[in-house]
Amino acid sequence: MKTRITEILGIKYPIIQGGLAYLAYAELAAAVSNAGGLGQITAATLGTPEKLREEIHKVRTLTKNPFGVNFAISRHDRKYEDLLEVAIEEKVPAISITGGNPKPVLERVKDEGIKTMVLVSGVRQAQKAEELGADIVMAVGQEGGGHLGREDIGTIVLVPRVAESVSIPVLASGGIGDGRGLLAAFALGAEGIEMGTRFIATKECVHANDAYKEALINANETDTIVIERSLGAPGRALKTEFTEEIVKREQNEATYEDLKDMISGRANRKYIYEGNIEEGFGWAGQVMGLINDIPTVQELFDEIIHNANEGRKRLNNIFN
Repeated sequence: MKTRITEILGIKYPIIQGGLAYLAYAELAAAVSNAGGLGQITAATLGTPEKLREEIHKVRTLTKNPFGVNFAISRHDRKYEDLLEVAIEEKVPAISITGGNPKPVLERVKDEGIKTMVLVSGVRQAQKAEELGADIVMAVGQEGGGHLGREDIGTIVLVPRVAESVSIPVLASGGIGDGRGLLAAFALGAEGIEMGTRFIATKECVHANDAYKEALINANETDTIVIERSLGAPGRALKTEFTEEIVKREQNEATYEDLKDMISGRANRKYIYEGNIEEGFGWAGQVMGLINDIPTVQELFDEIIHNANEGRKRLNNIFN
């Protein structure tokens, strides 16, 4: 496949693995890159510059292909700055920016030879990212897992709106997990896809507890819930008694201080690492309705490409 995404990032297929807090480590990132996509490790959850440097080195022992580092920018602090310096020193091929204002990061890496991707949930954000010098924008629809935009715009509307509003290439994200989604993304004007939830249910996502992976297989598209909406940071998670309790408290006007322990990284880790469903939660997109197995990353890529080609043949038959 040849799109501007593959050319910019130097990859075979325009398939990008999302940041995946506490899960995007070297094993998964390298597997995605080796399969022809762009794998990523996530900087924020590694915590220290030393650990990030170690993980970058580990990726490079596992793959010779391009990879990325995700920076989830906090709205409240700039702790990512030391981590970013490591990525620059190590000359990582690409970075992605999610969360807050990407401006400081884009300004710092300008002229460093690092390709930049910015997650957006609306046209205005996409245009601003382009203006600031981003190479690629990732348009995430409200079907996606983890933190989302506030406008509840679905992928099928958001992607063409963003694609027609910027001149840089667009990745479609949210509700995509197979070859049909890849083909649909191309039809909507995107030049590739970003997937998060689907990559959790793979063998190389070694840090995810089996209970988490099994939940993604056994649940369906209606089994998610949006938490933190009242705090201005909506995020889609697996629907459980724990996450339903979070929403109930939000409806009763709980403050951030009231909720901070329930929505913390510690609570997230309790579920995704330990399978503790009583004291933790896991992010998940509606795409889990399409997840039926736990393949290797290579097997997943093979299936995606095969299904995309089958879908293309079907479209050719329709139009002929």
